[in-house]
Amino acid sequence: MKRKIIHIDEDTCDGCGECIPECPEGAIQIIDGKARLVSDLFCDGLGACLGSCPNDAITIEEREAEPYDERLVMERIVEGGPSLIEAHLRHLKDHGATDYLQEAVSYLEENGINVPTITGGKAHACAGTCPGREARTLETTEGQERAASTTSRLGHWPVQLHLLSPLAPYFKEADVLLVADCVAYALAGFHDRFLAGKSIAIACPKLDSNKDAYIEKLRLMINEAKINTLTVIKMEVPCCSGIVRLAQEAASRASRKVPIKSITVSIRGEIIEEKWI
Repeated sequence: MKRKIIHIDEDTCDGCGECIPECPEGAIQIIDGKARLVSDLFCDGLGACLGSCPNDAITIEEREAEPYDERLVMERIVEGGPSLIEAHLRHLKDHGATDYLQEAVSYLEENGINVPTITGGKAHACAGTCPGREARTLETTEGQERAASTTSRLGHWPVQLHLLSPLAPYFKEADVLLVADCVAYALAGFHDRFLAGKSIAIACPKLDSNKDAYIEKLRLMINEAKINTLTVIKMEVPCCSGIVRLAQEAASRASRKVPIKSITVSIRGEIIEEKWI
């Protein structure tokens, strides 16, 4: 498929690193003195990094790209040498993309390329993943299960739709919640009633920008992560209805069909409507 993705002019780049904090997916790192896109897999093509480059070395290009084919990504990564290979593998590990990490390692082994050790600590902050965006799986202890009414049911991180990867392991064949970010403040018992056992993405349909990127991420969840169901929970206020339209538009662009439920919450924290759409 043809999609937008960043391109870095290595001749113009001076390795200042100003673009690193602006990359929502942590897909850019400074390798051998130059900014490098370490993974097509996590670049959403939004271009948040463009304005931060003092030398205008970063642009958006549109090119044919197989949908997140890790082996095709590795063909390009190995051309950058050992440092870029190691950075890419660490990038996959930090995002919890274990399936793609295994594919990358298998590719290296099959082609007789040394597999770097990435089991140690994290890389320097300027060459690693922002802790606030790092994908993690959170587990509940037995004691916490018994105290369910006061226990968080959050099973992964990040949760903001702009930051998360739609192909993270916790979305694969999962029941997914798409939730307006005010809902959890209004709805008492949200964790136990709705979040337990599910994966979640939150968004604000009024204040968030780049809605097309949200639609594309939801489409990838449906098509590539093969989510099981999508439940959209929104507030009753008119400006919140846009989150349902995001889900419907993503479903219309997807080749798979997935059941979608819409739940509306009043500002008093009551469920006032629940329906399949």
